[in-house]
Amino acid sequence: MDEATTNGVVDLSGLATEAIDPRYGHLDELSTTDIVLAMNEAEQSVPAAVRAVAPAIAGAIDAIAERMSRGGRLFYVGAGTPGRLGVLDASECPPTFHTDPELVQAIIAGGPSAVFRSVEGAEDRADDGAAAIAERGVTADDSVVGITASGRTPYVLGAVEEAGRRGALTVGLCCNPHAALSSLVAHPLEVVVGPEVLAGSTRLKAGSAQKQVLNAISTTVMVRLGKTYGNLMVDVTASNAKLRARALRLVQRITGADQADAAAALAAADHRVPQASVMLARGVDAAEADRLVTAAGGRLADILHRA
Repeated sequence: MDEATTNGVVDLSGLATEAIDPRYGHLDELSTTDIVLAMNEAEQSVPAAVRAVAPAIAGAIDAIAERMSRGGRLFYVGAGTPGRLGVLDASECPPTFHTDPELVQAIIAGGPSAVFRSVEGAEDRADDGAAAIAERGVTADDSVVGITASGRTPYVLGAVEEAGRRGALTVGLCCNPHAALSSLVAHPLEVVVGPEVLAGSTRLKAGSAQKQVLNAISTTVMVRLGKTYGNLMVDVTASNAKLRARALRLVQRITGADQADAAAALAAADHRVPQASVMLARGVDAAEADRLVTAAGGRLADILHRA
């Protein structure tokens, strides 16, 4: 993980994410509207960059899903903005897919406080990244996604190296070609978006690209694990009024039941959409519905479409 230095300073001049885009050289002289339009223009390149590596993303997803299907966990590791994006994606999985919070976890350099305030220097310690992986007890059943716009953040490199030593599946998500991270992982994902509107501010296009890829990873993995029915979020945790109303609509849509019957089934099923839907579709009680859902690995289609 040694890097080239100039007068003792790490040389990042060759990184696309550190380049300066001449189109925006007079950004500070533009009107507010023109700055917004310039940023919008620059963001147009992000979906194309993600699309260019879609097959590689799909390969990583299939490998992650296979390990998770046998009980493995998914870890995101990053520093700064990439670390916070990992925290965001991991924290959305329990309410969206009714997963155990331990199933998808985020590790950020500097610890939880770094989500809200930068912990200077935390990203430069590769040993800390390795230690974080060891502390979580990562095993060969787990998957670790290292996220770094530059592709050279020492904390992330240390983490994926340690994960690899433990036999875990390793994925590297970065925004520079031929990155150091890519040489350390089984599934390199280089989403090259080029220089930022505000030079070096990788919370912009690079951040958007990373968010899109993480969305694809967590959503598609959960689809593969049977957490959806068609394109419906049937395993949602109905923890507030909005989500309880959504759960009611889902049960009605899936089963064709009226509102009263759907509400009664949800109440009996502890507001779990799959169980309530099975109760109504198969004419069984809550306990039997729960048994059927568990036996099917949560795959509602396997139960409802069974002859």
